[in-house]
Amino acid sequence: MTNKIKIATTSLAGCFGCHMSFLDMDERLVDLADIIEFDRSPFTDIEHCSPCDIGLIEGGVCNSENIHVLREFRKNCKTLIAVGACAINGGLPALRNFVKLEDCLLEAYRDGIGVDNPQIPNDPELPLLLDKVRPIHEIVKVDYFMPGCPPSADVFLAFLTALIEGRDPSLPYKLIHYD
Repeated sequence: MTNKIKIATTSLAGCFGCHMSFLDMDERLVDLADIIEFDRSPFTDIEHCSPCDIGLIEGGVCNSENIHVLREFRKNCKTLIAVGACAINGGLPALRNFVKLEDCLLEAYRDGIGVDNPQIPNDPELPLLLDKVRPIHEIVKVDYFMPGCPPSADVFLAFLTALIEGRDPSLPYKLIHYD
């Protein structure tokens, strides 16, 4: 196949667990390599996404850099998939939404147990934190949502296979249940 489907991935505020689950496809990734090409991903170490067919993005939006990466990624992806709880609803990083940002910073950097050198980072190189962690659909248009924390390798494979075959992904209960 000469015209491979180009897939890119990126991560925002999260644990990188969705990427690890994606890599859990193991040898099935080798089979996919006949029909897909990776752009930005853990395989390529490419920092900026070029135009691609499918973009998989994990993590919530917690700072100005996340917004920049997300908008650039969206601009370059024909189809954008929010992967996992953090991308879909903010996930665990959004737990800080219940605490004022100032209080969160004070606890983490000044008043917390085990803080030896109390100082809140204030370097212009650091991205500005948002007041709240946001799901990605509040910032850009999302075409599909892949549930899970993280979604299993089987979910990734079923989802991508459907898209590659030109079908809307429909995941059976056995792939998305959590009981």
